[in-house]
Amino acid sequence: MSSTHNVHFVGSLGLPDAETAFRTLAGSVGDRAKRYPDGEHGPRAHWIRYQIALFDAHPDLELGARKKGMFGGDDFDRPYYSPREGVDPATVKFGALGYAEEAKKSYAIFKRLKSEGVVPAGTRFQVSIPTPVAVVWGFIHPEDRAALEPAYEAAMMAEIADITASIPLEELAIQWDVCQETLAQDGALELYYPDQFDGTIERINRLAAAVPEPCELGIHLCYGDPGHKHVQEPTDAGTCVRLANGITANSPRAVQWVHFPVPRERDDDAYFAPMADLNLPPETELILGLVHHTGGVTATQNRMRTADKHATGYGIATECGFGRRSQETLDELFDIHAGAADG
Repeated sequence: MSSTHNVHFVGSLGLPDAETAFRTLAGSVGDRAKRYPDGEHGPRAHWIRYQIALFDAHPDLELGARKKGMFGGDDFDRPYYSPREGVDPATVKFGALGYAEEAKKSYAIFKRLKSEGVVPAGTRFQVSIPTPVAVVWGFIHPEDRAALEPAYEAAMMAEIADITASIPLEELAIQWDVCQETLAQDGALELYYPDQFDGTIERINRLAAAVPEPCELGIHLCYGDPGHKHVQEPTDAGTCVRLANGITANSPRAVQWVHFPVPRERDDDAYFAPMADLNLPPETELILGLVHHTGGVTATQNRMRTADKHATGYGIATECGFGRRSQETLDELFDIHAGAADG
């Protein structure tokens, strides 16, 4: 096993605020992590649910239905919105989504802590954001998703423009969280556009184009985390390999990292074997989400020993954000990252 591995954090950290997040990361992993997220505290801890308040308040939308238990461990009473009667979907506009505002507030704290020597000098500030497809699929009525996607995507592009205009690009990293699109490749759900693979690559590359260099760009391929469990367990890494190859081969700009989940039970060669077909450009780091609290450093390193047969120079992370896990496990989880990274 390699002596050291870079550490990556997907996004949510389960900590109360950005300052606590940055100080915790600095104290636990230090410069083993190239990028620090703000921990997605408060309403952002529940990922796309952060956008429900926006839909509730939108004058052109109305709540049409609710559905509970869409995913295996998910008992959330999910709301679905549609345009109000007489509203043309083409005229709907979304204002500020909140991501830029939160990023700017957190970056001010990040910058101060870096100037004080708390955050390592070379560390970038990471902003993790769900793709528009995730939000539209998650909260728009199925019949209205395709019609409202352009308006929501335009609003998300405006958020990215605000973030990248307000934060120095050489200190910034943006990660797109790609969940529903990944699940669709394995048949766990159906997207609202006809070509599930090519349509996904096309959309992700539009999002990539919105992130100007030298800001870093990352892709988190995700199988969800409702009830602290995947929506559907991946059979192996094959779907992630196909998506990663498609995204990086067609991206209009460099992709600095691609993250794959690794289920806690999978320390077998069969899971990692499809990575023989992985064809990432030299500038793209593979990050494997094989850090789990269950089994601690020992179990994590067992997964790493198997991964070492199939990949080299990879970073390590959890398979998803861990902002919704029990608080008493957090310190141990940070220690597992550090211990596993050092071999």
